[in-house]
Amino acid sequence: MRFFIITIFPDIFSSYLNKSIIGRAIKSKLISVKFYNPRDFIKGSKSNYKPVDDKPYGGGPGMVMRAEPLLKAVAKVLSLSKGKNKKILVINFIPSAEKLTTAFAKKISKRYTDIILICGRYEGIDARVDKILKTKKLSVGNYVLTGGEIPAMVLIDCVSRQIPGVLGKYESLEEERVSTSEVYTRPEKLVYKGKSYKVPKVLLSGNHKKIEEWKKKK
Repeated sequence: MRFFIITIFPDIFSSYLNKSIIGRAIKSKLISVKFYNPRDFIKGSKSNYKPVDDKPYGGGPGMVMRAEPLLKAVAKVLSLSKGKNKKILVINFIPSAEKLTTAFAKKISKRYTDIILICGRYEGIDARVDKILKTKKLSVGNYVLTGGEIPAMVLIDCVSRQIPGVLGKYESLEEERVSTSEVYTRPEKLVYKGKSYKVPKVLLSGNHKKIEEWKKKK
């Protein structure tokens, strides 16, 4: 699985992608992540600053990301993704769009080889980008963020864990087994500020049937 991220702030991703499970997956070449900055596709700027945004038509606050730099960045990715076996999905993150789910992540992990993630900023991106690229609009929740970088990280994490070998064992996928958010580890008896907190007896029983029933209830 190859992820191509279109963002004006690629440095945001460094600490997250270099650590833990995702970092190991990249080192093991189970996934790859590459960045393309729209600013690099702007020509003719008289200064070092290369604006990727402009005022919205029709008025209103804020700025809108211009279509041309984004389209050129995606075009560059597409030129590198040619081939009979390449299946490409372009995603744009919008708060009001379809919500990301594990089922969706599982589906695209099997269906696509290359995923292009457009990280919008400001008031969003020029709507013509979606029309031209026929993007899949996606949301990670009923809230607004300052940019698409965090949603991109969420999607990379959610999709990557569906790829064989990333988590090490198939059983590590919570959605493929009876799982609960209420979990315990040592010590068996925890004393905190004079109060005693014990692990539920059923988890110490060794009775796997009862343990599974307890997990289902939780």
